[in-house]
Amino acid sequence: MTTEVRAGNGDLGWRRSLPESVRPYTEAAPLAAFFLGISSGFPYAMIGATLTSRLKQDGIDKSTITAFALVFLAYNFKFLWAWIVDGVRLPVLGRLGQRVSWMLVMGTLVIASVINLALVDPDAGIGGVVTAAILVGIAGASFDIVIDAYRIEALEPRQLGVGSGMSQYGWRIGSAGAGALALVVAARSGWEAAYLACAALALPAMITALLLGEPKRHRDPIERRGVGAMVAAAWKPFTEFFQRKGALLVLLFVLLHKIGDTLANLTLRLLFDDLGFSNDEIAIYDVGVGFWAYLIGIFVGGILYAQFGMKRSVLVSLVLMAVSNLSFALLAGAGHSNIGMASAIGFENFASGIGGVVVVAYFSALCDLRFTASQFALISAAASVVGRFLTGTTAGGLIDSLGYVNFYLLTTVAALPGIVLFWVMLRMGLIDSSIGTAGVEGPGDARSDHPAEEAPSR
Repeated sequence: MTTEVRAGNGDLGWRRSLPESVRPYTEAAPLAAFFLGISSGFPYAMIGATLTSRLKQDGIDKSTITAFALVFLAYNFKFLWAWIVDGVRLPVLGRLGQRVSWMLVMGTLVIASVINLALVDPDAGIGGVVTAAILVGIAGASFDIVIDAYRIEALEPRQLGVGSGMSQYGWRIGSAGAGALALVVAARSGWEAAYLACAALALPAMITALLLGEPKRHRDPIERRGVGAMVAAAWKPFTEFFQRKGALLVLLFVLLHKIGDTLANLTLRLLFDDLGFSNDEIAIYDVGVGFWAYLIGIFVGGILYAQFGMKRSVLVSLVLMAVSNLSFALLAGAGHSNIGMASAIGFENFASGIGGVVVVAYFSALCDLRFTASQFALISAAASVVGRFLTGTTAGGLIDSLGYVNFYLLTTVAALPGIVLFWVMLRMGLIDSSIGTAGVEGPGDARSDHPAEEAPSR
């Protein structure tokens, strides 16, 4: 019999000596979210920067390398098979619990796919690398499905902000750590050894699930049998969501809220190059300053969520992210300025860190605990697909026709519909009415001495 996640703090013990703002980060469920985030971030790096470096060093041409970005589409379409994680009980391993059993299976598949990519030789033909990279993408996206579901169900509603922050910390460390580890090992022992070493980063999530056991807030769907059950398992998560009051407006917000931010972020390196920044300057200000500003933003985001509650903190984060786009218009107008670049990058990453916590916490709260994997997979995929599509099809042309200053002013304007829509939803009471059971305190949930805003029962 598995143990249940115990995330409450009825017995503070040694944690009483910690500052009150730090104390929530030391609870079991947020700490679990950190280790889950590490395992979530590393497959992304394996088919991103790490694979790019490997193929470039193997002499593969640039057009072929950039085409590998299509592998990331697996993350946008993961909602198509997420229902399996919710509705199919695994034989034998299923006795460990629905989430734990799938965590072990998907983690094993990720390890196997990364090992497979390690053993493929690009010199023998690019087709084998393509297939191996696709398998890593599918396995990584599937691993994400289970990780997100486990995180949401392990966290109490009051912990969603802090837990999302810890998950973001873990993701950044897992992604950056995998990239750095791969480069260091590859320089000494070759790319095969590098990928084999990185495969071990799937273990933190698997070990966390085994140690903490099945989340106590997990709710299995009503058990059915036959073909009808398969159809119901695939369709019910989506029909349940759209039966809520204001569901269409919520989905529209999910689709629109990040367009301006995505358009701006995916074009920054073009701006820096045209403004004449050197690689060293980009490394110092974009990578260095940006990294630490993002980590600080994550911490502040957790505090905002706890102090202001979900609704106000999300609204504040949306405004900050819109203003951060405006800062790049100012940089483009000012020209080559190290102080200007550091300020713009620092503010943008600080705002993104806050948004990464509070907005993800809101999206987590939208889930019904019976369909956590399916619903969060749909929401997270919808949150990025429009911005990525517009960036890939229109951003370059807009920059050429408008210039950088007007382009970044346009991205600021593009962020306004998301802000207005969220404010309208707030005024109409649709935020509360659309919240799922993941965002509602249950009678058995533990509470902190300073609980965050609670969502009312529907």
